[in-house]
Amino acid sequence: MTLKAFRSAILDFVGDPFYVSESESVRYIPDGLLVLEKGKVKELGDYESLKEQYAGIAIESYPDRLLLPGFIDLHIHFPQTGIIAAYGEQLLEWLEKYIFPTEHKFKDKAYCDLVAPIFIDQLLRNGTTTAAVLGAVFPESVDALFEECDRRNMRAIAGKVMMDRNAPDFLCDTAESSYCESRALIEKWHCKNRLLYAVTPRFAPTSTPQQLTCARQLLSEFPDTYLHTHLSENMKEVEWVQKLFPDSQGYLDVYDRFGLVGERSIFAHCVQLTDAEFDRLAETKAAIAFCPTSNLFLGSGLFNLERATAEQAPIKVGLATDVGAGTSFSLLQTASEAYKVAQLRQQKLSPFQAMFLATLGGARALKLEDKIGNFDVGKEADFVVIDPRATPVMAFRNEQKNQQIAPVTIEELGELLFSTIVLGDDRTICATYVMGELVYAK
Repeated sequence: MTLKAFRSAILDFVGDPFYVSESESVRYIPDGLLVLEKGKVKELGDYESLKEQYAGIAIESYPDRLLLPGFIDLHIHFPQTGIIAAYGEQLLEWLEKYIFPTEHKFKDKAYCDLVAPIFIDQLLRNGTTTAAVLGAVFPESVDALFEECDRRNMRAIAGKVMMDRNAPDFLCDTAESSYCESRALIEKWHCKNRLLYAVTPRFAPTSTPQQLTCARQLLSEFPDTYLHTHLSENMKEVEWVQKLFPDSQGYLDVYDRFGLVGERSIFAHCVQLTDAEFDRLAETKAAIAFCPTSNLFLGSGLFNLERATAEQAPIKVGLATDVGAGTSFSLLQTASEAYKVAQLRQQKLSPFQAMFLATLGGARALKLEDKIGNFDVGKEADFVVIDPRATPVMAFRNEQKNQQIAPVTIEELGELLFSTIVLGDDRTICATYVMGELVYAK
């Protein structure tokens, strides 16, 4: 028997709550049944309506829990796992003091193999089932990461960083070597099972024009790969880019002139964008990885989510932890900080909008909405089970009303979801499933 079934309160999204009402975008079933066949969604509906049809199948029940699509992390650094929570610097100084020496360790494949399962364990215990990951400059780091993801059948996007200047000699490649090593990794890993490759110039200051040209050549040769890099994170960085590329019309224009801005491009941070750059990202259908915990931790600034989601020029946006400048692997904590960033900008981020960014919004940003992001029939069954009463304070905050097992209305659900986002972390995650298989349980 290849069928599996899961009973719980179930929440996913069928529309974008930034542009349509919650009633049109939120799909919520207080007592739902999720039926899977060979790791994909076969049916989703109300338990009472489906129970007779699937009476012969053992049902895994999660009463008093909430079942959601697996979380999608749009930007995270594998080699920075061991340097999370490094004190007291802003971006450029932080790279020099902490990050570059740490990433040097990833030249050693044995060390990469040691860190990879720790990194993936942290993703899964936090409910993250898909991530766009930056490796180190060394191909060994990408091999170790992809090997571990493939072993667990995870969907992952990753690439080796390309950096041929403005970094220590022990971390620099060349334009030619970065092309050759990236091409070999693409041929080895791209589209193998659930793995995908991203061409990954670290950021404009660490790539020569020759290397950015090589990045474009890789994208031309492998048009279904991604472009993944950083953009306009910090004011000093923006000023530095202008000095390094004096003929450009701004930071984004550097990438644009080399043909690196398109609908498969992921740009992390985007804190210091101009209106013209927002418009250009919308025009090219590129994606932004919103990294609130790292932007706050490094003092980079407050991302303008309202501008990014403006109806006249909407941009695809997803949430990102950005470990190790980011301070948590948890996309719940990341969503909580995103809410606070919006508050500081006198903007609003509803709990449904936040969870959309972590699920279907992230899938759309990656052009993977046909495969992941919600529970539409035929999609890959990556999902997470959360406990809104996982800690004593959460249990007190979210005590059951009138002995209800789950919220009945969208309004009640929104209140429960918001408190779970603000108070939640890895303790909130009861179970994580990848392609219908249990990969983490508390």
